[in-house]
Amino acid sequence: MNRVAMMCAAGLLAGGVLVSGQSTAIPAPRRGGGDSVTGAFEGWYYNPDGSRAFLVGYYNRNSAQTLDIPIGPNNHIDPGGPDLGQPTHFLPGRQWGMFTVNIPKDFKPTDSFTWTIVANGQSTTIPFRLKADYVMSPFTEIAVGNTPPVIKFDPAGKTFQGPLATLASAINLSATVGAPLPLHVWASDDMKYTSGTNAPPTGSRTPVTVRWTKYRGPGAVTIEKPRPELEKIPGAAPFNGKADTTAKFSEPGDYVLHMTGNDYSGDGGQGFGCCWTTALVKVTVKP
Repeated sequence: MNRVAMMCAAGLLAGGVLVSGQSTAIPAPRRGGGDSVTGAFEGWYYNPDGSRAFLVGYYNRNSAQTLDIPIGPNNHIDPGGPDLGQPTHFLPGRQWGMFTVNIPKDFKPTDSFTWTIVANGQSTTIPFRLKADYVMSPFTEIAVGNTPPVIKFDPAGKTFQGPLATLASAINLSATVGAPLPLHVWASDDMKYTSGTNAPPTGSRTPVTVRWTKYRGPGAVTIEKPRPELEKIPGAAPFNGKADTTAKFSEPGDYVLHMTGNDYSGDGGQGFGCCWTTALVKVTVKP
């Protein structure tokens, strides 16, 4: 997506305007609870291997109501669904680029996926299409060469870079009900900033911030420090850090946790589609 289109879309969604395909509707004023949840189509991009993917977030219009909406009639993506890796746990407010949907090779500009969410009795549906003005570059902000943080959950393990959260790429952990599960993040970053001067913001903010949230699961998840501070550690990148927290699970079952790593650009890359990293962690919780 070009900068003007991205910034307009970001402003519309943040301001409470539902953008759905080519139609625009103004919802009721935002309330603490009882309102709708809608998907947010961020755009589409080319992967390094030439394949394509849609980047999708959501907007929960409730300021104080978190909702759990299982995959099924009230939470489905079509065609190919109902489950294409979307969340079932919806946090209040605007959540940027939470997951991706791979695009079939034969997908045409006239084709579309649709994501339907029914929350508090209100149904919303948004399309994902290959419109030319919605192409984006989540791996590099070209003007200044800014790239997303590199994230690992083990210093010698798999690396994640960019908003690429999928169930297929998730790492697997196990836990016991009520027992704290250690969660570790190693992060590195180029310390560049998406701006005309490429100068980072002033103040005490660290180059990388991380956030843990529940993404799916049958019970409550209590995260000790949802936004753990990164301690600076030695490394080859301009910035290297490590953050630690724990998660407790109230019921046995299969859970998914979501991790977002932001650089100086902040949530949603300030509307530029870069530069942040997402990853999913599957957790099997035993009694």
